[in-house]
Amino acid sequence: METISWQDFAKVELRVGTIIAVEDFPQARKPAYKLQLDFGSELGIKKSSAQITALYSKEQLLGRQVLAVVNFPPKQIGPIQSECLVTGFARDDGAIVLVGVDSPVPNGAKLG
Repeated sequence: METISWQDFAKVELRVGTIIAVEDFPQARKPAYKLQLDFGSELGIKKSSAQITALYSKEQLLGRQVLAVVNFPPKQIGPIQSECLVTGFARDDGAIVLVGVDSPVPNGAKLG
């Protein structure tokens, strides 16, 4: 593991967003959803793709607050341009467990 400075960590914009739309993503190589997340008035709505179908239904995701990196450059994933990276932990079976918050916080709140 490489050691980084506090300044390196501070460059990563980890923000809370609420999932406001979830669609199937049949064009993805691995099962995934297309997501829209609300990051509040400062950052607005951002799109992403996430391989989280093993543990979450579309209904379970709507309204859920998750932690995402919002300052990576956009990445083309098939027909969509991902504008943020939704974070999660991989289980031994490969399923992704989302990182979220225990209590509601304002959309766009920064981890710090």
